[in-house]
Amino acid sequence: MLDSVLQDAGQLLSSEKGLLGFMALVAVALLIYFISRRLLLRLFSSLVKRTRIKFDDFLFEHRVFERIFPLIPVLIISAGRALWPNRAEAIQLIANILIVIILSRTLTAFMRSLSDYYATLPAAKTHPIKGYVQVVNLVIYILAVLVAIGLLTGRSPWELIAGLGALTAVLLLIFRNTILGLVASVQIAGNDMIHVGDWVEMPKFGADGDVIDIALHTVQVQNWDKTISYIPTYKLIEESFKNWRGMADSGARRIKRSLVIDMNSIAFVTPEQLERFRDIHLLQDYIREKEREIEAWNAREREAGRHPLNQRRMTNVGTFRIYAERYVSTRADIRSDLTCMVRQLTPTTDGLPLEIYAFTNTVEWVPYEHIQADIFDHLLSIAGAFDLRIFQHPSGEDFRLLYKA
Repeated sequence: MLDSVLQDAGQLLSSEKGLLGFMALVAVALLIYFISRRLLLRLFSSLVKRTRIKFDDFLFEHRVFERIFPLIPVLIISAGRALWPNRAEAIQLIANILIVIILSRTLTAFMRSLSDYYATLPAAKTHPIKGYVQVVNLVIYILAVLVAIGLLTGRSPWELIAGLGALTAVLLLIFRNTILGLVASVQIAGNDMIHVGDWVEMPKFGADGDVIDIALHTVQVQNWDKTISYIPTYKLIEESFKNWRGMADSGARRIKRSLVIDMNSIAFVTPEQLERFRDIHLLQDYIREKEREIEAWNAREREAGRHPLNQRRMTNVGTFRIYAERYVSTRADIRSDLTCMVRQLTPTTDGLPLEIYAFTNTVEWVPYEHIQADIFDHLLSIAGAFDLRIFQHPSGEDFRLLYKA
């Protein structure tokens, strides 16, 4: 059929009268196209501006109307094929192929408009459809190619689709990433693993920031330094990543940082220190209860005639730990309904770590850092009041003072 069409087209163009008539028809069709396109675009533009619906704005942005206007000259030329009965088949075939191309481009533009409009809705953050739209557009283009080939060869598109079975291995290789991305997109949506706006970490791909787009082949993450990391969608299924959405949903952000105490400064509390500590309102109840507890314990030890080393005494580091815990827990910017404690970690060569473990009442980065800094500013400054020293490695100033001494 293709050979006969080419032969008919050649005869049409080789005939002087046929060529002039065909060119006149094309010129008239193009003139009508440009005039109607100009008028209709102005009309559609004014209508879009007047409506409150946002969807038509995206239709106009993706030029859906402009893509469908070329149907006008094609249909005119197709209708004029009757002027050349002997060449009508060739003209109709060319027109049909052009119609397939125009409709496929219009449909894909419409799907992109639908995707962009859906992205403005609240549901898009939890159930993105961009990946599915890309698959639909890919299917539209494949079908358009098959239909065009079917028209040229005179075979049914379904026969061509059936013939693709022999090329399954090649097609799987070509569309490997597309298939993997589609399966991953379904799993991600079904398991609610990731949303646009989530803070995710995936060190292998250098990703640490907010998700800004979830597509069929890639997930885009805007890192905190404003760079963009592109992660293959299927990698989110194959490998592990951290999603901080739970923190954002809870409205609280964890503080987990340690002060390292110089163990040479740890000692029992002296009577003079104890009197000084009684004036600290955060410790008054604790000291009274602790004194009663220790006195009861020591009384039993004395009655049993045990060595004085078995008796208990308060320590400056233990008292400071209780002070730090009460100071943190009574702050208005710390969540009282979540875990709040100050605990000792395993001693190291640097000293004894005292870890502050609490949750702020905000997840915003800057306020969170300010709260954390305020807490440690205070604890670092007040540790000396408990006769404790914060450990740090010797600096050049330390060696200079040692040399002078």
